[in-house]
Amino acid sequence: MSLKTFKTAVSVLWLDRKPKRFVIVRKFFLVFFFNWMEAFSLRYHCGPLIGSGGFGSVFSGNRLSDGLPVAIKKIPRDKVYCWARLTDELKKVPIEIALLQRLCEVGGHGGVISMLDWFEVEGQGFMLVMERPLQCQDLFDLVTDSGGLPERLALRFFRQTVEALKFVHAHGIVHRDVKDENILVDTRTLEVKLIDFGSAALLKEKAYDDFEGMEPLGLTAHLSGSRRSLTTLNRSPCGRSAFSSSTWCAETFQCKALIDWCLSLRPEDRPSLEQILMHPWMEVGEKEKNEEGEHSSLPFAAL
Repeated sequence: MSLKTFKTAVSVLWLDRKPKRFVIVRKFFLVFFFNWMEAFSLRYHCGPLIGSGGFGSVFSGNRLSDGLPVAIKKIPRDKVYCWARLTDELKKVPIEIALLQRLCEVGGHGGVISMLDWFEVEGQGFMLVMERPLQCQDLFDLVTDSGGLPERLALRFFRQTVEALKFVHAHGIVHRDVKDENILVDTRTLEVKLIDFGSAALLKEKAYDDFEGMEPLGLTAHLSGSRRSLTTLNRSPCGRSAFSSSTWCAETFQCKALIDWCLSLRPEDRPSLEQILMHPWMEVGEKEKNEEGEHSSLPFAAL
């Protein structure tokens, strides 16, 4: 509840003191006062800044009740360009909140960041509380620090990303800003999560006619087959942005063939996410994963 609503409740209690209605008004006040006391600052501790972007800033934090590590995204109201209405809310909220809540309501996905809570805080805007792995790094920093990834590990990350996108699309949402900075890697388990739905939108059949996201790789951020996703793949083994040279960095023919297919000039010639998962290169990775065991991990120190 916002401070403005709280002040309104206090005013109603003060002005409306007719005996027959006072009990009702008092109950109204107590309910809103309880909600106000359960506000963001009484549930979460906000720590140091993790990163910032065009739509908001992200801070590390903890849930006060049990110390659970969380990430807290602050979005000023003047940075919200698209609004939506939740089924149980009268007022509008940033569409990022609505889309993340939709994904949570259908059970979520291990490869998509989960929103645990959200608040509107007077004078600060909206606070989105997300899960936060204890040891994590975004894929951009991971590739930069390691100088490139073994193809086998790049395949592992890419498969998880494609599966996460398939889940998101299946529930009527398009991310529109898939890039290595928005893929979070748990460095203990090597599991990845798709993060930052600030540019996301409802999935539609016709082409998008507005620009979203950042363009460090020189490719469109709109949903156009799988070209955006494969740019992330191409950077992973190379350790640098794709298309900076004419030399292929992929080690196997299957990997090169998949990248080439996804970078087809015409969108209709590019594979769907389902076709990507059925590609021979992906099937090799699936076979290796089954042989190793679902929760095995590669030695990270070897990178």
